[in-house]
Amino acid sequence: MRNLRRNLLGWLFIAPAAILVVTFLVYPTFWTVRLSFYEGIGFNPTQFAGLKNYARLFTMDPFFLKLDKFPPSGSLVNNIIWLLLFPSLTIGLGLIIAVLADRVRYESIVKSVVFMPMAISFTAAGVIWRFIYSPDPRMGLLNAILTGVSPEFRPLSFLGDVRFVNVAIIIAAVWMSTGFATVVLSAGLKGLPKELIDAALVDGANSWQIFFRIQLPLLSPIITFLLITDIIAVIKVFDLILIMGGVSGGPAGSARVIAFTQYIEVFQNARVGYGSAVAVIMMLVIIPLMILNIRRFRAEEALR
Repeated sequence: MRNLRRNLLGWLFIAPAAILVVTFLVYPTFWTVRLSFYEGIGFNPTQFAGLKNYARLFTMDPFFLKLDKFPPSGSLVNNIIWLLLFPSLTIGLGLIIAVLADRVRYESIVKSVVFMPMAISFTAAGVIWRFIYSPDPRMGLLNAILTGVSPEFRPLSFLGDVRFVNVAIIIAAVWMSTGFATVVLSAGLKGLPKELIDAALVDGANSWQIFFRIQLPLLSPIITFLLITDIIAVIKVFDLILIMGGVSGGPAGSARVIAFTQYIEVFQNARVGYGSAVAVIMMLVIIPLMILNIRRFRAEEALR
């Protein structure tokens, strides 16, 4: 009887959270998966399509994946570009700044300045960087600086040219996120055992050897955490592209990513079933990363 009361009390405590999870996570997920097998206009499509939406995404939709010309293009390819550039630049710059700032007296000032963009919303950051780039090549802060440095420089439309728009938006995202990586890595550096570094110095190790053979391996769990966090952020990126690339997702839709394609299909084209198929693909990409992150946290708890 006592065990039954304890079980009922436990379920009573988790009931509010469970209701919220089922209402706002589990049910919408199942409904989205169901909608992905239907086609039609509006939020109540009635025509069953099976796997037609998924087949169309990978074979007939040039905005999602286009392989008939080199280099390939589309939302999926743009997400791969983001996955290659954004985490490596964010973590790499954050690590460099954290290591260098650790050696100066004004470390707190450096970290505050680098972390400052994190206080800005992605919408505000998009507006700021839109002024810096400007789709009009005759305007924009960056073109003004480059023209001032070299009068022979021909202004470029960074947000209006398919060659530059993806990299331009990624740079803005890196500017926003590097501060978080810097602060986390700096905290990790502070937590490394000083005795180990002092022993290496006594043995004659130089700064490069200490960094690559001691500090970097010990920081690998933190770097893994930042990498997974950045990958999940890349898969969900949307607002920065909307502000900087416009409602079409850049010139001729060249800056679209998976999440932006879902927005276009659901809220502009009213093809909810097709947009739900995009959402399911995005979910299938994120789930393994979440499982990996949970296993990593459990492994760390087991070692404590």
